[in-house]
Amino acid sequence: MTTYAVTGASGPFGRHAIASLIESGVAAGDIVALVRTPSKVADLAEQGVEVRTADYSAPDTLAGALAGVDALLLVSGSEVGQRVAQHTNVIEAAKAAGVSRIVYTSVLRADTTELVLAPEHKATEEALRASGVAFTILRNGWYIENYLGQVEQYRATGEIVGASGDGRVSAATRADFAAAAAAALVQQGHENAVYELGGAPAFTMSDLAAALSSATGTTIVYRDVAPEENTAILESVGLDAGTAGFVTALEVATSRGDLFTESRDLQRLLGRESTPLADAIAAAVK
Repeated sequence: MTTYAVTGASGPFGRHAIASLIESGVAAGDIVALVRTPSKVADLAEQGVEVRTADYSAPDTLAGALAGVDALLLVSGSEVGQRVAQHTNVIEAAKAAGVSRIVYTSVLRADTTELVLAPEHKATEEALRASGVAFTILRNGWYIENYLGQVEQYRATGEIVGASGDGRVSAATRADFAAAAAAALVQQGHENAVYELGGAPAFTMSDLAAALSSATGTTIVYRDVAPEENTAILESVGLDAGTAGFVTALEVATSRGDLFTESRDLQRLLGRESTPLADAIAAAVK
């Protein structure tokens, strides 16, 4: 019997990953959900998943949480600026607990990209390699859901404003990336492998606007602006200067092609095509 653990199990990615593990035939009792707040995953416990308390920032919680775990899905944390230390805590605890392999959710081309999010992922990858524990690095592309939280705003204004130019984005749904992670966790042959994961076909922001127009019945266009103007617009609607600059940096990264990949690793892990943009949008705007 192999015991699989998933960190961040109360979040959307972790929940999708656990659902995919169960769908693939892994018994709920062979899955450990690692969370800071067990009450948030009471539904998983009811399904038979073992729930354990684990906090990336509290190493004393990690040793017991990882006891008896064979393979670990380390879902990257959300606290920018703290993730290297947090991830290293988990890696060190996993090694001490005898975990045989760690699957980590990184970012596209983490070792070469200029993407503002990449340095912490690159450092985590280096910590994984230095640990001596077998690893599988999943360099995830963008989530389609990242573009769907403001659909009502797009409908109201009739436009998407940004500084992404004609940059293409190889986005896929969070569920697709999580299903690929579950597959990499349970399948053999992924030891010490690095995968670049992206949805296909890639799309531009103009393509996104067209797809949203079709799904909502409202004409939505993409309006490209200079980075400085984009930051000013974001600040004018209430974002602080740091957050506005961060969002604009992501837009500029898109224009450079940092969110695009020709790799078919995601599709190979899924054993199918990734969810098309139009289907993801249709599901979100119902």
